[in-house]
Amino acid sequence: MSHYAKISNGKVIKVIVIDDALAPSYRSATPSKLVKTSYNTRGGVHYDPNTGQPSADQSKALRKNYAGIGYQYDQQRDAFIPPQPYPSWTLNEETCLWDSPVPYPTDGEMYIWNEETTSWDLIPSE
Repeated sequence: MSHYAKISNGKVIKVIVIDDALAPSYRSATPSKLVKTSYNTRGGVHYDPNTGQPSADQSKALRKNYAGIGYQYDQQRDAFIPPQPYPSWTLNEETCLWDSPVPYPTDGEMYIWNEETTSWDLIPSE
């Protein structure tokens, strides 16, 4: 069984699970394009589903990111790209994920992005 993204006009409209043996016949029966996606791939890295650590076999990394509804499928990059979260964020060509103009703080606190000031605002603890 594998995950496949149904693509229409370059956008993911659905993610489905299909037996690999049935995928070719399903492809011919649907007007949308079907593209295989890996549930364990994020930022171009395949993660072991049991440990959450990068897999020893990175040949399993598939299309940069696991597809989600509303993601763009870029045929040239052969990658799934999530929607841009904020106008100031830029696409990381290596990971096909969006980078904020200011790195997320690493002090262990929780922050939320403030697009107006293009900075991270501390979420007050209760």
